[in-house]
Amino acid sequence: MPELPDVEGFRRVLESCARGRTVRRVDVRDAGVLHGISARRLAGALEGRRFTEPMRHGKWLLAHTGGGPTVMLHFGMTGLLVCGRPGDPVETHDRVLFTLSGDHQLRYRDQRKLRGLWLAGDEADVARLLERQGPDALAVGREEFESALSSRRGHIKTTLMDQAVLAGLGNLLADEILWRAGLRPDSRARDLTSAERRSLYTHMRRTLRSAVTAGCVPPRDSWLTGHRDDEVPTCPRCGTRLLRTRMSGRGTVWCPQCQPSGS
Repeated sequence: MPELPDVEGFRRVLESCARGRTVRRVDVRDAGVLHGISARRLAGALEGRRFTEPMRHGKWLLAHTGGGPTVMLHFGMTGLLVCGRPGDPVETHDRVLFTLSGDHQLRYRDQRKLRGLWLAGDEADVARLLERQGPDALAVGREEFESALSSRRGHIKTTLMDQAVLAGLGNLLADEILWRAGLRPDSRARDLTSAERRSLYTHMRRTLRSAVTAGCVPPRDSWLTGHRDDEVPTCPRCGTRLLRTRMSGRGTVWCPQCQPSGS
């Protein structure tokens, strides 16, 4: 599933491909990815508009147009944003094509169609669509982060993945950050000490910065992510066999040696 680093990568694709370019044509090949808007209305709202600087909040990507509406994209489990040329072969899962000035074409590609595109008419609409989102995980301050955690009753992994608490973290990032911070995923969020919350914040920031640079949660040998799918997964730090469980329906991997604290 695309997480914050992936969506930040899509933001860069959008910026390099579309910023400053005029939308010449919108082709909706599958209206199943549109939410609250028809294909005809989407085209009418965007054609002739110029894309300006895009923004990201958590897993949401905001494609602004100068003085006009904002296309809001969410990539669900399998979504992608790719840049090409109008004459490039159309892929099976290309759902919406934005043909732009300068012989560019932006494509929303998604196999499973779990999320998709929304159109916000103004900033009030943007705020309404994001009203259930917590602060962005890459931008949140330490005090706000610690305050959000100290008031939560649930497990720390579930809390980190709750987009209403913190926007942008998914399954891979949550496991990676907790492993680096030495915290079991079933630790209770509000039971963490001040020192543990500070450490968690620091490791979250470091992990996100590295992952954003890579454009994904990288499966490096030195990362937990690089070993979670091994047939016999072992901790890259201590060599202990990793444990697997499920939390909130998501596969969870952790090291009993490096993550001893918990409920």
